[in-house]
Amino acid sequence: MQRCIELALNGTGKVAPNPMVGAVIVYNGIIIGEGFHKAFGQAHAEVNAINSVKDKALLRKSTLYVNLEPCSHIGKTPPCSDLIVDKSIPRVVIGTIDPNSVVSGKGIEKLRNHGVEVLVGILEPGCKKLNRRFFTYHTQQRPYIILKWAQTKDGFIDKIRDQNEPIGVNWISNQLSLVLVHKWRAQEQGILVGTNTVLLDNPQLNVRYWEGNAPLRIILDRNLRISEDASVLDNTSPTLIINEKKNEKLKKTEYYKLKFCKNELNLVLNKLYKRQILSILVEGGKELLESFINQNLWDEARVFIGDRTFGNGITAPIIDQKPFEYKILNDRLNIYKNILCL
Repeated sequence: MQRCIELALNGTGKVAPNPMVGAVIVYNGIIIGEGFHKAFGQAHAEVNAINSVKDKALLRKSTLYVNLEPCSHIGKTPPCSDLIVDKSIPRVVIGTIDPNSVVSGKGIEKLRNHGVEVLVGILEPGCKKLNRRFFTYHTQQRPYIILKWAQTKDGFIDKIRDQNEPIGVNWISNQLSLVLVHKWRAQEQGILVGTNTVLLDNPQLNVRYWEGNAPLRIILDRNLRISEDASVLDNTSPTLIINEKKNEKLKKTEYYKLKFCKNELNLVLNKLYKRQILSILVEGGKELLESFINQNLWDEARVFIGDRTFGNGITAPIIDQKPFEYKILNDRLNIYKNILCL
């Protein structure tokens, strides 16, 4: 099962809104086949594992291990449970049940109804952690939310800027930390910021220092204050502008009209849920980040503490939990897990 998890990780950033899945086939204690779900719309892990077995006759005497319950419905591909039955695989070991109501328990039931011996719950915590985005999406009907910001040693996320100060980012963290952020962007489906972040920093919100898919750029711009020459409106990657003025689609940029109110974050998350966005990285400013924190709408927070000091400025959000601490050259990275969402 641990090998299934290792294989599944090869699909990071490529399979959403599907889960990451790895499969291993064992005959007489020897692995004779393995596979993983490589990309959304392509063959599932079980199919790739079965196809990798050279002597298909051995399948009738083998055990298939998979970290998530085999599907039982027709989606982009045929049901994996049907294939397992068709190949007469006698035993299947499953890490965890699929939380998707379309599948949940039905794949296991189909296998058992056809005489397959099924064992469920092997390394279940690790299997759920692997697909925590997928589980959050299906159990809480919202994306998995990762907050991210950088702050100085003296606790500021930005300087107080005046009108004469040029637009651009006041860099706090080092270059290696920047590369890591772009790796994170490639792993998530969406990246969310507010109006002020775009106006002050003019970010591109794409993946430049890591290979991978660019996330959907999601901008909360209530009154459409962002100018047309902003980098996020360059139509190089899909962009969603959530506002109160209009619904419109221009090339890769979509304007979605939404009434901003006290419940606006939940309305935004519901919109993203309906678009099958499993996870978002929130890289907004203090106000947006604190809105998520105060409403307990977050699952992880990733906070860089750089080697710079500002003396004064805009204070960083505070999470009253003990983080996991890591060093990235002269930066410190604090990772928080929302204990109320575990």
